[in-house]
Amino acid sequence: MHQKVLIIDFGSQYTQLIARKVRELNVYSEIIPYHKFPDDVTPYKAIILSGSPYSVYNEQAPKIPIEKFKGIFPVLGVCYGAQYLANVGGGSVEPSKIREYGRAHLTHITDNALFTNINSGSQVWMSHGDTIMTLPSHYERIASTETVENAAYKIKGEDTYAIQFHPEVYHSTDGKQLLNNFLENIAKVEKDWTPKAQVEEIVTELKKKLGNDKVVLGLSGGSDSTVAAVLLQKAIGNNLHCIFVNNGLLRLNEFETVLKQYEGMGLQVYGVDASKRFLDALKGVEEPEAKRKIIGREFINVFDEEAHKIQDVKWLAQGTIYSDVVESASFDGPTQTIKSHHNVGGLPEKMKLKIVEPLRMLFKDEVRIIGKTLGINDSLIHKHPFPGPGLGIRVLGEVTEEKVLMLQKADDIFIQLLKKWDLYHQIWQAGVMLLPIRTVGVMGDERTYEYVVALRAVQSTDGMTADWVELPHQFLQEVSNHIINNVKGINRVVYDISSKPPATIEWE
Repeated sequence: MHQKVLIIDFGSQYTQLIARKVRELNVYSEIIPYHKFPDDVTPYKAIILSGSPYSVYNEQAPKIPIEKFKGIFPVLGVCYGAQYLANVGGGSVEPSKIREYGRAHLTHITDNALFTNINSGSQVWMSHGDTIMTLPSHYERIASTETVENAAYKIKGEDTYAIQFHPEVYHSTDGKQLLNNFLENIAKVEKDWTPKAQVEEIVTELKKKLGNDKVVLGLSGGSDSTVAAVLLQKAIGNNLHCIFVNNGLLRLNEFETVLKQYEGMGLQVYGVDASKRFLDALKGVEEPEAKRKIIGREFINVFDEEAHKIQDVKWLAQGTIYSDVVESASFDGPTQTIKSHHNVGGLPEKMKLKIVEPLRMLFKDEVRIIGKTLGINDSLIHKHPFPGPGLGIRVLGEVTEEKVLMLQKADDIFIQLLKKWDLYHQIWQAGVMLLPIRTVGVMGDERTYEYVVALRAVQSTDGMTADWVELPHQFLQEVSNHIINNVKGINRVVYDISSKPPATIEWE
């Protein structure tokens, strides 16, 4: 059993980053919302308290039973966590005269345990509107910044430390070092969360849970479902049955390409070409949500029909990852649920199957590392995310076979040129949108009246927020020329420079 760190989520947008940074340091971490504080914390070696959008002096401020762990377990309070510990100890927290957001630099470092190999001047990231004005008498300041006197402190006689800044974000240059110092010097946690150990533990648990039962899994051709499939295959062998449905809305030639990639992986994969069925169901439909529901409904029907051809199936496997679990466990408070996680649109209820989720406790980056450990081809585990409804929500307006083919060709040109320019792996997600408008153009001596496509490329870690990527102008020029010259029906290419928020990654 792994030694674990408990992260209490007070609603910070950065809580998942803390968990990921801790896991990158080969220590297993779990996130639990503050209002679900566990009755028993003895399974954990240390506790980290997250930030929060609330102020500690607000009536609705999140509270936890601090007596269960303070002075008993090693504790690190981050931002709100630091303010909370100071407040309950008798210190004062007040609104800042100058709200401190962004970069700051540490000064007057006086502690060696938490700040090993971190020097004065180290850049940290602040994001708070309150300040710890005075510390309780038995608290000791151990670092400041130019404008925040109590930027870090420890409680005398305890392994309790607190910091006003966010070590988990990229802009805190020594943030990972600080978390490592807490884990090593203060909590003394064993670093046993390695990819090899993860694989062995997951496979062992799957064997115990599934026994000789049959499992059906819907493959998407992406990293999550592929890694889940290989882990299941290691556990139950030919009792795993994988179904890959072509809904007619995949990337160009993806149905054939992905099936070929799965050859030689020891998986039983059934390819089902239901493209005509999906396209027929989408005729005349323009509203985005209606299209999503139709695609989801048809997938359920096709998958159900194919699964029933396999006798005595008891389990449905899904590629649910930890970010889905955390988002679903959100609460109507500090963190609003960003998206609800649905089990393939209600499929389990219809099929009356039990659910197994091999990746349930893994983040996306961990899934990819495990995929590499399992020897899965890079082209599968490092493929860009692709929306569940596929090109059905990238063809804006009514979806037709002609429009899908047009978009597939344009999208393929974009993706292949990203790879040619060594840009593909620098981008989190890229794709092309076919807009429901036509514009006048000139090709040779002829007037054209054809469609517009929008290129989209974003950088992100989990899709919750995303920044548009500043692609080279020469690259964009080459993509535009290739699409217009080679895809009949398109005469104009634009580039989307909107970030999320306020825009979304997909247009529908």
